[in-house]
Amino acid sequence: MVELNAARLDAVFHALGDATRRQMLRDLAGGERSVGQLAEPFAMSLAAASKHIKALETAGLIRREVRGRTHLCRLDPGPLAGAHGWLAFYEKFWTDRLDVLERLLRAEDAAKPPTPAGDDR
Repeated sequence: MVELNAARLDAVFHALGDATRRQMLRDLAGGERSVGQLAEPFAMSLAAASKHIKALETAGLIRREVRGRTHLCRLDPGPLAGAHGWLAFYEKFWTDRLDVLERLLRAEDAAKPPTPAGDDR
């Protein structure tokens, strides 16, 4: 189970690691789009767009439905929750570390004797 989750997380970060795929996700946030509509803003073939869409599908970030000859894609944001949880853990870790550093620096400043006015040391 842990390895399955790790594989899914790897796929999500792989999918998010490409600017074209991130833009496709942004576009899909506005509603379903055909493969052609997703490819349109980019100078790429439908085959290249399909490769990007396949990476998003593998990560579970989109669902593709075939209606006649048209392939329609829809955003499925569920897997982003796993990525968010992973990032939140490290956000808390670094926030806690920075809070400790801040307390140490404030304590150090408080322990210093005040400098007389006009002293530029």
